[in-house]
Amino acid sequence: MKRSFASVVSGLAVLITLLVTLGFSTTPAKATTTYQIGTDVTFPPFEFANKQNKYVGIDMDLMRAIAKDQGFKVNIKPVGFNAAVQAVQSGQLDGVIAGMSITKEREATFDFSKPYFTSGVVMAVQPKGSVTKLSQLRGKKVAVKTGTSGADYAKSIQKKYGFKIVTFDDSNNMYEDVMTGNSAACFEDSPVMQYGIKQGTKLKIVTKPAESGSYGFAVQKGKNQKLLKLFNKGLADLKANGTYDKITQKYLGTTKSSDSASDRSIIGLLKQNKSALISGFEETLWLTIVAIFFATLFGVLVGLMGVVPSKFMNGVSTTLIYVFRGLPLLVLALFIYTGIPSLTGQKIPAFVAGIITLMFNEGAYIAAFVKGGINAVDSGQMEAARSLGLPFGKAMRRIILPQGIRIMIPSFINQFIITLKDTSILSIIGILELTQTGKIIIARNLEGFKVWSIIAVIYLVIITLLTWLSNWVQRRTRL
Repeated sequence: MKRSFASVVSGLAVLITLLVTLGFSTTPAKATTTYQIGTDVTFPPFEFANKQNKYVGIDMDLMRAIAKDQGFKVNIKPVGFNAAVQAVQSGQLDGVIAGMSITKEREATFDFSKPYFTSGVVMAVQPKGSVTKLSQLRGKKVAVKTGTSGADYAKSIQKKYGFKIVTFDDSNNMYEDVMTGNSAACFEDSPVMQYGIKQGTKLKIVTKPAESGSYGFAVQKGKNQKLLKLFNKGLADLKANGTYDKITQKYLGTTKSSDSASDRSIIGLLKQNKSALISGFEETLWLTIVAIFFATLFGVLVGLMGVVPSKFMNGVSTTLIYVFRGLPLLVLALFIYTGIPSLTGQKIPAFVAGIITLMFNEGAYIAAFVKGGINAVDSGQMEAARSLGLPFGKAMRRIILPQGIRIMIPSFINQFIITLKDTSILSIIGILELTQTGKIIIARNLEGFKVWSIIAVIYLVIITLLTWLSNWVQRRTRL
């Protein structure tokens, strides 16, 4: 019995240590001249993906041009604005460039470069709507994007004009909320809104730019000062040699982008983004397979701890299941990806953080049905085996588990389906799975409904196939 307890505990320890070691692996030596830079995914014309799925825009072109001018390399991480900010705070990323306004509150946490762009906030409404000025917003809803100067401006005038604020994580959903009539207006940075309208967004600007502010490149307070100096020097060089003006004119000029004139039908969008969608699906499938493997190991170990004749082991099992089933997956992902590095100072790759997140969350559910499957076997089976002189471990392996596994198999396949769907939440930490790929495509063409329809169909097809497999296995195990 003691050996069986030790083997369960040691197995669990080895599993967790393996993943933590992968996550805390040291950075290669060459990374000393390669900086990890976080950015948004839906903030054109400052950052968005082109048809080749490469990140472009004012921020991206500036960052790469400055890196070339100053002789360092950058690895762009499109994780979203909130995730990028948190990742820089925790040390996961070296800097963030995402149309980030320089404010006193942010200067308490970040060190900013010299301003590289000045913008203002405008209000946009439906072209034929009744709202044309701020005073008409009383009692209505206004859409804003989390963490932006537009959101700050809306909050500053909310009491004066008496409107309600609805918050979104990306620009496209904010625009859609206004276009569908759910919100009366939205507040957005002037160049971003102008670009969106140029791309075909059916909104119009009805106010002059307000709350003029400056954008800056940011690093963690007191950290990466060398990178900050290199950025400032490179920015000065680009302004002096005319490169800065060329970059801004490229995205803010009057010429309509080629993508706005391309085929916007669902078939056309599929053809244009086929490689990106395939890549996103492959990442989703790979995440699911690796996660379900580790989650199964974790779940089986914790589940077995819940049925061995030891109150201590039973208590540990119950606690682990309770904690990891109780934590929302989104919270767990952010805690592992940004929270733990803040405490330890060690970086965890996004993919590894995603696997650990799914392992704990999905593994807790697996542990619960492993316990349930074993407990569903008639208790008389174990009593009969023990009365014949079989030790607990052998009775479990030879008598109980073969019967319990037949009960568990359909649940295992169902958990595979759930894990596949749950990978979409990992887009919050920047993993380029299918959902994150959809966000990137929408950032370029602003065809939210059509792109999400394509993503939804892909998920439904795969989940339908897995559901058929589950039903087939369930029928076979009953024979």
